[in-house]
Amino acid sequence: MMKRKPRRQVELRAYWTKLKAFVKTLSLQRQMMENLIIAKARQDALQRKMEERRLRLQEEANRRFAASGAVTAEEQEQRTLYTNVLEYEQDHDWPKLWKANIQENPDSITLVSHLVSYLLSQSDHPVMKLLRRHQYRIYNRLYPIVSKRFPQSPALPLRASHHMLHPETPRKPTRTVSSSGQSFSTDSSLSRDLHTNYDDEDLEEPPTEVTVDRENSFEDLEQFLTQLDWAPPHSSTDDTGSDTETTCDASSLDESHIREMEMRALKEHLKSIVKDIHIAVDQLLSLCLLSFECLNTARFKDLCLASIEEAFFTPLWSALVALFRKVNRDREQACEASMKLYQDALPGDVGVPLKLFPQDPCIQGSYPYESAVHELKLVFKDGCPQRKLECIVRTLRQICACAEEYRCIHEADATPTTAAIGADDLLPILSFVALRSQCPQLVSECAALEEFIHEGYLIGEEGYCLTSMQSALAYVESLHLGAQLPDALT
Repeated sequence: MMKRKPRRQVELRAYWTKLKAFVKTLSLQRQMMENLIIAKARQDALQRKMEERRLRLQEEANRRFAASGAVTAEEQEQRTLYTNVLEYEQDHDWPKLWKANIQENPDSITLVSHLVSYLLSQSDHPVMKLLRRHQYRIYNRLYPIVSKRFPQSPALPLRASHHMLHPETPRKPTRTVSSSGQSFSTDSSLSRDLHTNYDDEDLEEPPTEVTVDRENSFEDLEQFLTQLDWAPPHSSTDDTGSDTETTCDASSLDESHIREMEMRALKEHLKSIVKDIHIAVDQLLSLCLLSFECLNTARFKDLCLASIEEAFFTPLWSALVALFRKVNRDREQACEASMKLYQDALPGDVGVPLKLFPQDPCIQGSYPYESAVHELKLVFKDGCPQRKLECIVRTLRQICACAEEYRCIHEADATPTTAAIGADDLLPILSFVALRSQCPQLVSECAALEEFIHEGYLIGEEGYCLTSMQSALAYVESLHLGAQLPDALT
């Protein structure tokens, strides 16, 4: 009896311990359930508040863009973008602080410049999300075209045309050399940057089916090729030679027709991309001005546009120029032939007056206007059209400075009362500088600048310098054909 009593006490204690543990577990489970219910209620309340805020901001955007008639797709997209901006400003304080600072200093260009730079550094802002989305689209249309060489045989271009007619096919970025010989960077980091914030974009657009122009389609060419009789006739051996010549003529005609259609398709594709880029830049500028109304002045708008263009074009420029070089391949080849033929030419060989270059090449550099040539080559180091145009302007200014110095050497006793050179002298000197640069891709660079430079800059000094450079390059292209300077430049 004495031995059973302690045993029962041990069993009771063990049972009591298990019971307390069970009760404690039930208490914890009950607390967890209560916490889950509270969390669910808070989540529902938060979702209701977010939905109410979204509707309120949407109503504000609708009032901002009130339209009397039916709302177009562009207007609806603009409303959605503005709603995203309002939501972003609800969650972040820095836009309000910047607006308050600019309101206190409305004429401070430095403050506005810092604001735009800070805005473009915020990857989660709707402006930057929209910029990345447009960059990704343009890059996706460029890469399949510029990353591979199109074959010249009659059969293979039928498959290559798929990439021109369906340019949205994604490709793995690499370091690529285009058919025109230009190497452009398509590094994987660029692709990752252009994908940033694109997959999570609120403004997802449905994939649009690419429409094929029947006149530009290679399907017509394929049908044309199948109608040709490539087999030689077996009726007579005497006609074998003439039939072979006919077949060769037909083959060369087909290859020429294919190249012509390829070039036409490339030009249409380039035209479409240029149009999309202009639309993208205008939309980015509009959204930026909607985000900060204080920027909506003539001076601040130009500053904002320059910053947007620099951020937009820099990662895309090498691929863009590669497409321009494909389209301007014949012009570049003509320019390259002239540059090789006149690589050791003197300024007098292209019509530069004797008073505007030294007879002794040791006076300044290894050849006249060498500093201007070095300045012109810097145009390839930037990826922003505005900076490239500034480089061309500096080149022409350097030419004027060198010409003034050379004239002073020839006229040591005379005090200069007028400018050293005029337009008639500038073009031959600029042609000489272009020849010495040995850079035929200047043709495509200037063609791209003409497309993407804002029209406001094409009226003043920048436009004059760009037009002068294009005129000089046009003359250089004709040099290997034996053209005379007065006929080409006047």
